[in-house]
Amino acid sequence: MKKRNSLIALILVFALALVGCGQKSNAPANNKAENNKAEETSEAKSDIVVGFVTDEGGINDQSFNQGVWEGVEKAKEDFGIASKFKESKDSNEYMPNFETLLDEGANLIVGAGFKMGDVVIETAKNNPDVKFAIVDVDPTVGYDKDGNMVDVEAPANLLGIMFKAQEPSFLVGYIAGHTTESNVVGFVGGQESVLIGAFEYGFTAGVKYAANELGKEIEVKSQYAGNFTDAQKGKAIANQMFEQGADVIFHAAGGVGDGVIKSAEEHGKWAIGVDRDQLEVAPNNVLTSAMKNANVAVYNVIKELVEEGKFEGGRTIELGLKDAGAVGIAPTSDKHVAKEVLDKVEEIKNKIVAEEIVVPHDAETYDAFVKAL
Repeated sequence: MKKRNSLIALILVFALALVGCGQKSNAPANNKAENNKAEETSEAKSDIVVGFVTDEGGINDQSFNQGVWEGVEKAKEDFGIASKFKESKDSNEYMPNFETLLDEGANLIVGAGFKMGDVVIETAKNNPDVKFAIVDVDPTVGYDKDGNMVDVEAPANLLGIMFKAQEPSFLVGYIAGHTTESNVVGFVGGQESVLIGAFEYGFTAGVKYAANELGKEIEVKSQYAGNFTDAQKGKAIANQMFEQGADVIFHAAGGVGDGVIKSAEEHGKWAIGVDRDQLEVAPNNVLTSAMKNANVAVYNVIKELVEEGKFEGGRTIELGLKDAGAVGIAPTSDKHVAKEVLDKVEEIKNKIVAEEIVVPHDAETYDAFVKAL
């Protein structure tokens, strides 16, 4: 009898186990934001663990941070790496987030945003056995006591990833110049910096190039929000620009740009997105987007590490239109931009790659560009 009861009990346990395995989970399909990390795959093909520290925009900013994370996740899918992320609510969380990822065994840690440059450099120096990459920071450049740019030696385990943001900005500026009916367009930046300035100068140069081609004057209004998170401020700035006659506004402002796009939607005007294709944010009001494909750059860094064991730190790579897929305009641009304009954009792109057009990135190069028109 005891043997029979034991057999029945064993059968019941086995049956319950099968039912449990067959049931669907009631957990959310995507709870990454709640857990503040992505879990490692149970069938990892690689022993590489990639960690990612966001800036204040967060992992789902529909912009730069999200693009980086998409690159990490694609590498996870293709190569079987493990991946984790930590979101930073403010700059005080940068260092703790890097330290947490180190404690969790990450052997390649990616940071995003120029504000965390000093933290990444310090962390890389203190952890020479771990690889680091920082997007939008050039660790080979520093400043002397007078504020002059000087060359510095970057940690051998740190790779800087930079983009020629002025180049896709020029292209969307050209589109804005051919789209505006009021001959007034706008630029909204996040926090003032050399980096965001490249977006502004590139965009303004593209507008001026189109205006020169069309034989008319187009005014470019410009304002900075002072941060990358305040969507309400972005909306207020855009509201004012639209009320002052602008009908197209380009933002390079992270989460602030959400407010710019919302304002365009409410005013029935055009917004131009940044970093990734932002058409889905407002399908009827996002004209195009200047794409800085951090996903492509980060994916390629991981790919080289997995497939070739290659990681060349101590330097910075700078990616532009000549690097296929690194920067450009949104693939959905043909929804709202006329074919003849897009054909001209392709011609201009080829001229930039051939260096027949050198897109300005600061005040000095912009002034030279305008004089040469």
